[in-house]
Amino acid sequence: MKKLYRSRKDRKISGSIGGLAEYTGIDAALLRILFVIGLLLSFGTFLIVYIVWMLVVPNEEDVLH
Repeated sequence: MKKLYRSRKDRKISGSIGGLAEYTGIDAALLRILFVIGLLLSFGTFLIVYIVWMLVVPNEEDVLH
């Protein structure tokens, strides 16, 4: 079973998008581009979701493998 976590090796700010990319199998660069586009079009809603994601999703080393 796959586990969702914030990535340590594919980290730009908090590793949230890198961890999501590993979980879904989608390229992290593509997810980052989609996030920036969504951020611009959502008038800040994506930023709130990103901050909550950072607080809720554990780091990679905190997840038992």
